Amino acid sequence: MKFEIINNRSKTLFALVTIVFITSSCKRALDINHDPNNPSLDQGNPRLVFPAAVMATAGRVGGDLAILGGMWSENFTQSALANQYKDIDSYDIKSTDLNLPYSGLFTGGLKNYQFVIDKSAEAKDWNFHLMATVMKAYTAEILVDLYDRIPYAEALGGASNLNPHFDNGDVIYSKLIADLDSALGKNFDASTNSSPGNTDLVFGGDIDKWKRFANTLELKMYLRMINTRAADAQAGVQKLYARNAKFLSTDAGVFGFSDEPGLDNPLYEQNIRQLNVGNNLRASRTFVSWLMANNDPRVVSYFGSANPNSINQGDYLGNDPTYGTAAAFVEHPTDPVIFISKAESFFLQAEARERFYTGDNAKALYDDGVLAAFQSVNQNGSQFIGAGKAYEYPAGGSLDQKIEAIVVQKWASFPYGVHFIESFFEKQRTGYPATSAVYSTDPGYVAGQFVISNNSVLAAGKFPRRLAFPDVEVSRNNNTPALVPITERVLWAKP
Repeated sequence: MKFEIINNRSKTLFALVTIVFITSSCKRALDINHDPNNPSLDQGNPRLVFPAAVMATAGRVGGDLAILGGMWSENFTQSALANQYKDIDSYDIKSTDLNLPYSGLFTGGLKNYQFVIDKSAEAKDWNFHLMATVMKAYTAEILVDLYDRIPYAEALGGASNLNPHFDNGDVIYSKLIADLDSALGKNFDASTNSSPGNTDLVFGGDIDKWKRFANTLELKMYLRMINTRAADAQAGVQKLYARNAKFLSTDAGVFGFSDEPGLDNPLYEQNIRQLNVGNNLRASRTFVSWLMANNDPRVVSYFGSANPNSINQGDYLGNDPTYGTAAAFVEHPTDPVIFISKAESFFLQAEARERFYTGDNAKALYDDGVLAAFQSVNQNGSQFIGAGKAYEYPAGGSLDQKIEAIVVQKWASFPYGVHFIESFFEKQRTGYPATSAVYSTDPGYVAGQFVISNNSVLAAGKFPRRLAFPDVEVSRNNNTPALVPITERVLWAKP
């Protein structure tokens, strides 16, 4: 992946950044070309560095990790006519694989965000300080959620420490939240603040939306603590509501991609343009069966047909004659990369209201989330949320039934903005969608329940729950902990 700073004012959102993905294989090493016509980091400033960092995060969350998340969340599966992602679909991921996301999120993301935070603090430019703090927290959280432990406190000092110690994920979460609170407390009326303008690829310089992004990110992190730090989770959520925190009511993400090499959606660039084929990612029966069982019109948005053929998860060696015509996941070069969607914000709020406020307003927030999820793909969800309808909120049900309804609807919403990795995290946190006792070819299979990949290399009944520490860190950092099996849960996950 190469990030260049360009001077082309005709590109409204990408006036300062172009991104090129060197990702024809998920296992290739990071390839960074240094162009003497472009400034290095030490010659940069927040206005130049921030958009490049945002694109580093978007490139990995919306590229490599979208493929991983989409397969491990059973939204799509490996084509029976190709080989590109068999290692992911069979859970055969080792420390030598997927180095690109780790390196990209660290070097292109975290280090650049820290540069912007430091420089903007010196200048008392609290707008850029908040923006970089939010994106650093979002990016670091992704890494923690994948690996449980990462080098953090000692990791961003450059060559001063080539062997940083690893920090526990709960410690990093607490630091990220504290940083967000600190950034939110700055003086946004100060004369030293500058207008980000089009260097802000997420909100176009709207600082109120960045404040909402920060609050919504905190809410997400507090809810992620619910299994292991329940008291902290409750106190944190209640702190947000006590200060009348406003949450996202718009999508937080990168829009404005175009149908040009290196300027398109990263999943499209990686999976279609670079591979010169558009049907590697085929519809998973897990997801399609659920959409069709509910007569959900989003099946057309996601797979191009109201009745698509699909492949049982991980059955890429199967001889089902329909596999050859299984629908491909619909991708466009102009699709956005979403960090937190409007729908996800509503669903997070609904869960918080159920857990800590006796369900007050939870149904309305859930309904708003369903409607927003449909609207994001130009569909109308109003006929699904009324009494007796397919997605009626189980207001009279147990807390578990309500959480299941919320999380399953999140799962169905994440294909918008190629935000699949978040669905994988939510499965680890809540256990939803539920796991089937039988494979999806069994007559007793319940539509939408997860199944073990038919070509899994793991022990019977085991799903992947994390990534192994990547070789790019293991081979260079003497303080890397012993490798942990990918079947072992991360700290915050449901046992």
